[in-house]
Amino acid sequence: MHILEFTFTLLTIFGCWRPESWTSLYKQILYYIYSSIMIISLYTFMLSQLMDIILIVDNADDFSDNVFTLVPMLLTCSKIFILLINRKSIIMLINILMQKPCRPVAKKEIEILYKFDNSIQINTRRFTVLGSITSLCILLTSLSINLKQRKLTYRAWLPFDYSSTTLFFLTYSHQLISLLAGGYLNIACDTLICGFLVHICCQIEILSYRLRNIKFYSDIFRDCIRQHYHIFRLAFLVNVKFRLTMTIQLVMSMFIVCFILYQLSKTTAKAKYIEMILLMSCIRQLIDDIFEMEWLTLDKNVKKSLIIIMKRAIIPIQITSAYVIPMNLDSFMGVLKTSYSTYNLLQQMRK
Repeated sequence: MHILEFTFTLLTIFGCWRPESWTSLYKQILYYIYSSIMIISLYTFMLSQLMDIILIVDNADDFSDNVFTLVPMLLTCSKIFILLINRKSIIMLINILMQKPCRPVAKKEIEILYKFDNSIQINTRRFTVLGSITSLCILLTSLSINLKQRKLTYRAWLPFDYSSTTLFFLTYSHQLISLLAGGYLNIACDTLICGFLVHICCQIEILSYRLRNIKFYSDIFRDCIRQHYHIFRLAFLVNVKFRLTMTIQLVMSMFIVCFILYQLSKTTAKAKYIEMILLMSCIRQLIDDIFEMEWLTLDKNVKKSLIIIMKRAIIPIQITSAYVIPMNLDSFMGVLKTSYSTYNLLQQMRK
């Protein structure tokens, strides 16, 4: 039984996740070399754009054109770095979900798991299709316009002269490969975090099902208490390990939205990026599910344990950014307002 299979497939293809099953030293060395090449390509592409802004750009239009690509690449590079340093923690999160007491046992529990996992798999595939369409449009446009004019797809500062045919094609290919890999890795990192949040909701529903079907004190009830503890532990670990990612995403989204508005104000022919935001909360339903079970027939110790679970469930699971900013609709609206203010500033600078 595997979870988030498609997400980890994307990470593996683009060099950021070596499968645990690859125990052969030969495979590990080859994948390490491949992973190093992919990551170096992404970071050098990002640095070439950053240096172009610092050393060459001298007007608002060029600045907007470059930042429009630089910000998503900065975001992707930061996500990859956080993902790589948290590899052991991610494996631990998967093990918690796949081991007792969180591991589904009954047929109904397995159906609940597949329902939630399929939902995130479907959304990941849809997100990937959107990213593929965007990448294909950029590729076709670049091949039909930039390549004929011997121009790079994106502005960049390079420490060498790429006017020769060989160096030009190497640099041109490097930009397109980095753009493609960065787009898919960004999708994989986003759906990984989203997938863990969905599986926390899945565990809550499985716990609710188990509680509704308890008739007397047994090992099942002890597992329910342990599972409820693990749900909060999962939420805490996801919040701690990915807090920096969500903070960077929140800040960068402000710039991305701002420069998308600025680009669209210049021309209606470009629509490059589509953002997806998923907000979810379902923990309080657990209290109602406890009331629906046959709790009157249980002994005093079990009732006390149920009260503890209900008391803990009153405190909602909240994912935060930068320790204080909750990831909810109000925060998203704040990002939009700030983006619009920055957009107005850019418009005034352009005039």
